[in-house]
Amino acid sequence: MSWKLRLILIACLIVVGLVAWGVIARFTAPASNTSLSHFDAIIVLGYPADRDGNPSPTQLSRVTEAVREYERGMAPRIIMTGGPTRPNSVEAEVMARTARAEGIPASAIFVEGQARDTIQNACYSVRIMKSHGWRSAEVVSTASHLPRAALIFERLPIEFRVHASPQFTPSSTFTNEPLLNAVETLKTVRYLIWARQQEPCEL
Repeated sequence: MSWKLRLILIACLIVVGLVAWGVIARFTAPASNTSLSHFDAIIVLGYPADRDGNPSPTQLSRVTEAVREYERGMAPRIIMTGGPTRPNSVEAEVMARTARAEGIPASAIFVEGQARDTIQNACYSVRIMKSHGWRSAEVVSTASHLPRAALIFERLPIEFRVHASPQFTPSSTFTNEPLLNAVETLKTVRYLIWARQQEPCEL
């Protein structure tokens, strides 16, 4: 076997090993680190609005599920987290506007509009919680996103539980669950080998 072929084989084994690590990490990610059934806050993880600055289907799904949880008495307040991802559009502000339109009082909504990724979503939301003395949260996002989010939240000093929002749009080439899970697996690998060391959360 030539040295070039050996290098290719080694590279392939490394890639397979990393993907397997990501799959296992997602499969074993905790859904909760607490037995609490009610929380100090609901955290809604951000997602881009549409090009007109209106809530996209995924964004609307997350907000609507958080509203349902609030109305069930799961927590007395909601933290919307997500920064600017389109010109003149901040994810958290669009989500907060949507929640108000669905009947949530403005006094129960807290807006974190700086986060640009899931690590920052978690970190900046926990900063808000810490400043108010809140210690527990239900984290709402799309099902495929939650394992990676849980890996991030379990490193932070709060009690949490993840809660999946339903998918509003029908399955398609770009929204079906296998594709979303594949993308999230790659993002999980990136988190495990790089992001969690390079993006520490300072509370």
